[in-house]
Amino acid sequence: MQEVFAALGLSVLERGWLSSNNVVFQASGGSGACVVDTGYVQHAPQTLDLVARALGGSRLERVLNTHLHSDHCGGNAALQAAWQCEVSVPEASWDAVRGWDQRLLSFEATDQRCDRFEAHRALAVGSTVQLGAAHWDVVAAPGHDPEAVMFFQRDHGVLISADALWEERLAIIFPELVGGDGFGAARGALDVIERLAPRIVVPGHGRPFTDVASALACSRRRLQAFEQAPERHRAYAERALTMFHMLEQRTVPRAALVAWLATTPIFVRMARDVVGIERRAEREAHADDVVARLVRDGLLLQSSAGDLQVR
Repeated sequence: MQEVFAALGLSVLERGWLSSNNVVFQASGGSGACVVDTGYVQHAPQTLDLVARALGGSRLERVLNTHLHSDHCGGNAALQAAWQCEVSVPEASWDAVRGWDQRLLSFEATDQRCDRFEAHRALAVGSTVQLGAAHWDVVAAPGHDPEAVMFFQRDHGVLISADALWEERLAIIFPELVGGDGFGAARGALDVIERLAPRIVVPGHGRPFTDVASALACSRRRLQAFEQAPERHRAYAERALTMFHMLEQRTVPRAALVAWLATTPIFVRMARDVVGIERRAEREAHADDVVARLVRDGLLLQSSAGDLQVR
């Protein structure tokens, strides 16, 4: 794997939550140094340091985003401020970014932060981009995010899959949380990956891996289970989004976390469109159940004063 990465001039900065992995490409053949995905805004200083170290003093010319969830583009603004680099986003997200449309971008809905950045180019599905020493295909990857793309290098069989394929888990299928059809699109993205037949996958979270068949089988099993019992997917999403919030905040009074769950737009819409809950009091009761399960399962610890913190 490392020989292939060296030939392509790429290095993978494997990050922990709350940030996505960063894939750094050295300048090569007239193509300037670039990075795919930039982590969460809270980790932006660390991202700056890690990317600078990976580049060894070279200038960062471009940022490319697979999709515009906060954990994948939160470092864009900081990298732009440091290097005045160009940013490319999926074509389907172009208008929302250029106008910084909070109705279309997910940051407000999830109450996650992202400093405003400027986009310069749109990544069109079916096009190619030069990253480091090679050309990469831009491939649609709907499901987790309907606007997401992947990057595939055919000669070496390397796929930057972002959140379309992880090694052992399945990302939240966001359209399903607001009454949309995302399971079919996610299944289609897995089919596309299978047809591409990558030999190495660089996921958005976790280590790069080569056992692609096992990862696809695992994702399909989880997807099928969620399709058969959508309430399990909803509960999975509630837990994951709540833990993302807690990992950012670290310590929160229980009453404040319950109120956050009852008022954050994505949870409000999920309760209304998927569960049929309209009233604030009912949402708060459901939110308290979500928190109670996280405490019971040991993911959150509750102090005698009622404060919650990540275990």
